[in-house]
Amino acid sequence: MHTTADIDKIIILDFGSQYTQLIAKKIRSIGVCAHIYPFYVDLETINKYNPKGIVLSGGPASVYDEDSYLLSPFLLELKIPILAICYGMQLIVNYLGGEITLADKKEFGSTKLSVLNSSPLLEGLNINEFNVWMSHSDHVTKLSDDFIIIASTGNCPYAMVENKSRNIFGLQFHPEVEHSEHGITILYNFVTNICKCSKSWSFENIIDNTIVELKDKIGSEKVILALSGGVDSSVAAMLLNKTIGKQLTCIFIDNGLLRLKEAENVKKAFEHFDLNIIYLDRSELFLDALKGIFDPEEKRKVIGHTFIEVFTQEAKKLSEVHWLAQGTIYSDIIESGKGSHAKTIKSHHNVGGLPKDIDFKIIEPLSDLFKNEVREIGLKLGLPNSMLYRHPFPGPGLGIRVLGEVRQEYCDIVRQADNIFTQELINHGLYYDLNQAFVVFIPEKSVGVIGDNRRFNWIVSLRAVKTNDFMTASWAGLPYDFLNRVSTRIINEVPQISRVLYDISNKPPATIEWE
Repeated sequence: MHTTADIDKIIILDFGSQYTQLIAKKIRSIGVCAHIYPFYVDLETINKYNPKGIVLSGGPASVYDEDSYLLSPFLLELKIPILAICYGMQLIVNYLGGEITLADKKEFGSTKLSVLNSSPLLEGLNINEFNVWMSHSDHVTKLSDDFIIIASTGNCPYAMVENKSRNIFGLQFHPEVEHSEHGITILYNFVTNICKCSKSWSFENIIDNTIVELKDKIGSEKVILALSGGVDSSVAAMLLNKTIGKQLTCIFIDNGLLRLKEAENVKKAFEHFDLNIIYLDRSELFLDALKGIFDPEEKRKVIGHTFIEVFTQEAKKLSEVHWLAQGTIYSDIIESGKGSHAKTIKSHHNVGGLPKDIDFKIIEPLSDLFKNEVREIGLKLGLPNSMLYRHPFPGPGLGIRVLGEVRQEYCDIVRQADNIFTQELINHGLYYDLNQAFVVFIPEKSVGVIGDNRRFNWIVSLRAVKTNDFMTASWAGLPYDFLNRVSTRIINEVPQISRVLYDISNKPPATIEWE
């Protein structure tokens, strides 16, 4: 078994690119450990991490901007291979005496790359041209003498460069993006052939290493975890259960805002794993707290504060608990801007704001993992696909899928409609092609006719989107006959509903959730 200390690692310095996480994910998919740090990381941190190679990400700035992100000179003194992408390439070329100018023709999108010279980055390809993904306004117009040109495009003469004496490789394009042909081969050649990294980043090693580290950190002390039934908290619970068994207590709180039979499904999913789980039904408490509240942000606050109150009361009943476990994952930490060793976690993702008289140490067993890796580990720990690959469900639950005031009646209606929508998506093989799909309750009534009778009842809207990162999203063009079937079923099987709409708004300008 490889320990964390002897695993070969790549460090990625983030200069603000929208693709930085993709670089890490692609390198990890090769089997090499990669972590992201801000561009201003200090030498001590890098030496402690002990990388075998460095990747400089792209970014939105220009090297000539007064407030542009700068290159730390000590990086060149480390004498380890550097792969510089887009803005990263411009930075390092400029620092070493080259020139960068605003391009006459900006390149955004797929571009034909022409290979001019051989390079270790292109080993095994044996092709003269291939398509790459460009996203830049500036480009290199002059190289210092110790650089050579490897490839160019029609508008970018220095699209791929190499400095053999310094072991520096520069790419104006983005190999981490799917649209770049052979991008994964270029990254593979860099981390395995140039940096000489062994492929020791496997899910088996991740599980084994995490267990060793958790045992060392926790010892014989007790841990509590708020189990929601979502991917992150479920996998965290499984890892901790495998590590410390009955030292772990999970608390599952039914707030009355969950999907249909959610509590039952969570119980069923974990019944074979002998987890220590306390199930609390506090539906009435949450719904009472939400009475008369219409503003979405106020609803979120009430739900969050009520959850903390219930969780705290239950935690106080447990004796000698030292640790609070959270399902924080790596992208949460990156997106919070805190770096990979931060302990300040986004409040929406954990049990934030606990009272000061409850003094827990925080443990985050998934904090080095991306969502796709968390899912794979969950599968290896025995959790079912149906749990691990469900669509995301917001923390406030139906509290933000029932527009306006939240009532028991409204929750029951939208639960039934949502279950029908989900069933039909699964039955028609559409569910896993979407990234999120749900039903929204609209507290307005509309006239309908059932048989010969007039119906004056509630309206719901279907929402289905496709997205890569949830920062932007496109509405899904579901087949008309499918939408017709879903609408018919909902109106026939949920008599409180008289009209079904379909949301065709993209994000932006709309958001994915309605509130």
